[in-house]
Amino acid sequence: MLQNEDGLPSSYKYAWSKDAELSLPDFLTKFKPSMVQNDGTKPWIWVRGSDSSVEDVGVEDAIKEASEYLNEVTEKIENVKNDESIPLRSSKKTGAKSKKEVREQIQAEASKKLEEIAVSHGYLSGKWLIFASSDKVDMIWSNIATSIVSGPLSSTSVYLAKVATSPESETSNAQHLICVYMPNVYDKESVTEVGSLQPPRISYSVLQVMKLLLRNHGVNLSGVKSNLYTSIGIDSKHASGIQSTIWKNSNLIPESESKALKDAFFANLSTPQAVAPVKSDVQAAEVPTTSKVKPKLKLRKKVDDNPFESDNEEPETVPAKKSVTNKAKKSETDNKEPPPAPEPKKGGVKVKAKRASSSDDEDDEEERPKKKRAAAKR
Repeated sequence: MLQNEDGLPSSYKYAWSKDAELSLPDFLTKFKPSMVQNDGTKPWIWVRGSDSSVEDVGVEDAIKEASEYLNEVTEKIENVKNDESIPLRSSKKTGAKSKKEVREQIQAEASKKLEEIAVSHGYLSGKWLIFASSDKVDMIWSNIATSIVSGPLSSTSVYLAKVATSPESETSNAQHLICVYMPNVYDKESVTEVGSLQPPRISYSVLQVMKLLLRNHGVNLSGVKSNLYTSIGIDSKHASGIQSTIWKNSNLIPESESKALKDAFFANLSTPQAVAPVKSDVQAAEVPTTSKVKPKLKLRKKVDDNPFESDNEEPETVPAKKSVTNKAKKSETDNKEPPPAPEPKKGGVKVKAKRASSSDDEDDEEERPKKKRAAAKR
C-alpha cells in the first residue's frame, strides 16, 4: 500500500505553498531536482498552487474494496498463465482465444471495475505523468510549478505538482517523474465553470489540461494515473498486468495533434524575437513618411504671399541656394589667389575687379597714380 504517496507531507522542507517563508522563485532556485539527492527521506519536491476544487471522499473504503478486487484479478491472470488448455495462439477454426487475448480481456474488465469503485466512493483524483531528463528537469519543473501558481495552469483545476529528486547513486540517462494533480481524472472532456466571478473558476477536464500542457509547456506526457491505482500499488510491473494509466495520450487526441501542439510551443519560443524587429522596421519606415509631409505643409503656409504660386516653385529654390553657394566658393577662391598686379591686363581682370571686395578697389586706386607718373616720365 502506498496510500500517502500522493499526499502533501506536513512540515516538509522540500514542499512549497503560498504561506511559505521563501518566495516561489527562491524555493525553485534553492531546491532543484537535479541537485537534491534522495537519501530515502526526500524523494519528492512539492509545489501547491491552490486548494483542490473537489475533495476526495471515501478514500479508505475505496482502497479496501479495490485492493481485494485486485488480488482476485492477479490470481486470475496467474491461472491463465498456468492453464495449458488455453493455447498460446488463437485459432480461427475453433474460435479459441490465446493466452494473451484472455489476459487482456480480464485486464480490460478490471480497469472498468476499478473505475466504478473509484467513482462510487468519490476517490477521483489523479495526475498527469511527465518524464524529464536530468539535464532538462530543472527548467521543465520550474516552468510547471510557476504555471500552477501564477501561470496558465493556475486558472485550471490543477492544484498540486511534484517532481522526483535525483537518485542517491548516479545513473546514466536518468529520468525524473513529474506529477501534475487534478481533482477528477475520470472527467475526460467536459469543462465546468464554477462561480460567477469574472473570469469564472474553471474545472478543466483531463483533455483540456493535456492540450494546455502540450501547447504552453511542450512536455512529454506519459498518460494519466488514478491516485487509487497508486494507493493499491498498480504500476507498470504489477503482476496483474493491468495498464497503470487510465488514459493514454492516444485515448484522448491523435498523435498528429499532440505533435502539432508541441511544435507550436517550440515555435512560439522564437516568435517574439523574430516578430519584434519586423514591427520596429515598419514603424521606423512610417516615421520619415509623416515627417516629410509636415514640413511641406509648413513651408506652404509661410509662402502664402503669392496666391498663384505653384507647388513646383518649392524645389526651384534649391538650385538658387546652390548658385549662391557656388558664388561664395568662387569669392573664396578669388580671395585666395595672388595679387592681380603681375597678371596681364585683360578684360577678365576688369570683371574680377568689379566682383572683388572693397579692399581690391583700394589697391587699384593706389596703382593708378603710379601709372600716370610713369607716363609723365616718358
